[in-house]
Amino acid sequence: MTEQSTLPRERWPNFVNGAWVNGSASPISVLDPATDQEIARQECASAEDVDLAVQAAKRCHQKGEFRHLRPVERGRLVQRMGQYLLDNIDEIASVLCLDAGKPLWEARLEIESAARYFEYYGNQAETLEGRSIPLGGQYYDFTVYEPYGVTAHIIPWNYPLEMSARSISAALATGNTCVVKTPELDPLSVRYIAEAGEHVGLPAGALNILCGYGKEAGAALSGHAEINQLVFTGSVPTGIAIAEAAARNVVPCVLELGGKSAALVFEDADIDALVEDVRWGIFFNAGQVCSALSRLIVHESIYDQVVSRVAEMANSLTVGAGSQFPEFGRNMGAMISRQQRDKAEAMCGRAREAGAIIAAGGQRLEGNGYFLAPTVVAEVTPEMEIARDEVFGPVVAVLKFRTEAEALAIANGTDYGLVGGVYSANVHKAMRVARDMRAGQIFVNEWYAGGVETPFGGYGKSGYGREKGREALFNYVQTKNIGIAIKE
Repeated sequence: MTEQSTLPRERWPNFVNGAWVNGSASPISVLDPATDQEIARQECASAEDVDLAVQAAKRCHQKGEFRHLRPVERGRLVQRMGQYLLDNIDEIASVLCLDAGKPLWEARLEIESAARYFEYYGNQAETLEGRSIPLGGQYYDFTVYEPYGVTAHIIPWNYPLEMSARSISAALATGNTCVVKTPELDPLSVRYIAEAGEHVGLPAGALNILCGYGKEAGAALSGHAEINQLVFTGSVPTGIAIAEAAARNVVPCVLELGGKSAALVFEDADIDALVEDVRWGIFFNAGQVCSALSRLIVHESIYDQVVSRVAEMANSLTVGAGSQFPEFGRNMGAMISRQQRDKAEAMCGRAREAGAIIAAGGQRLEGNGYFLAPTVVAEVTPEMEIARDEVFGPVVAVLKFRTEAEALAIANGTDYGLVGGVYSANVHKAMRVARDMRAGQIFVNEWYAGGVETPFGGYGKSGYGREKGREALFNYVQTKNIGIAIKE
């Protein structure tokens, strides 16, 4: 299977009002991050195209054909969308691998995760129940949950298919309609969610997926007067701009923004398990994960051992084009763009100048693709840029601590608070630290413990609102109370 035969150069359309359509703006050239070569052209939406999609979603919602479905029937449609992704996993994985630079096995995992969201929220569709409120014998009073209406979804490039599925599945399960702006760097795989909606028979306008640049299409969507709710995952500056635009129309947002997540490693930690967790926590998806294990804060008694073991693991990884890695293994793909790669490399250089030691990696790899060697930066101190700012690449900073209080102060010493981790055999210590870490999700003795069922979101500049789990359903519904007076 060659890249040329897998993904012929063609213009990939948008999906609006139940039809495949072109965009009004000039098409986007989509590059393979592993080769810096064009693999496809994606139709590009203008502000006018965004408005057409919003109007289609609004008409669908007002007609009520979708939102008035019995919830179990709506849930079955959502579940079948996930099954469509699984049924076409080989084709989708080959596209996602080239589109986003992921190893093929990582692409398959992303598709399976996307399908799981449709399964989970499809099953949850009939569980949102209101309640009766006692007001005495002269009244009946009850609450119901109703969909907001038109939901806007602005999707990041690091997990284009999975992040689209995460919010679309919950929005559809609760009876909303969706307008989705895909990332311009790797938009191609999201097409298959539109195909899934078409396949299961969603009404026209229930799901609209289009690609465009953030400054035009993203701004037009976030500031549109007729959207009713908005979900965004991405950087802090963009999140602030989106929230400001939505606030002008009093539109509620869910924002999942940056992270600089820390794992606190105590002297009684299982170092073998830790090293494997670091492999998943910072080198999976080339470190382009908002909840990545980007800081290791290690007790001084085992610091040198941990640095040596983690550096050895990093140096053992094979880096290359994702199509070279069809099976799970100790490998890593490309970063998404030259700009992202160069930013990460520059941060490593500044860390070295500030006195840190590059224990592994720290530099780009030869070739036309956007590759950075798996990187371990040691002798990092809390005030350094590499300890405070998000790299969003395969770079872990290793810091040292003496006391539990010092470890917590370092962990909580950034503006972010997305996730955190604790590695200790002492359950009391682990629970104390989990209690006192300032983050929305804490992993104890296993990074990424949990799954679709567990709520996810941040403190501080990591955003607000929660994705995943049952909590996410309440992003997409509003409460109505109905009081009935009983006349004698």
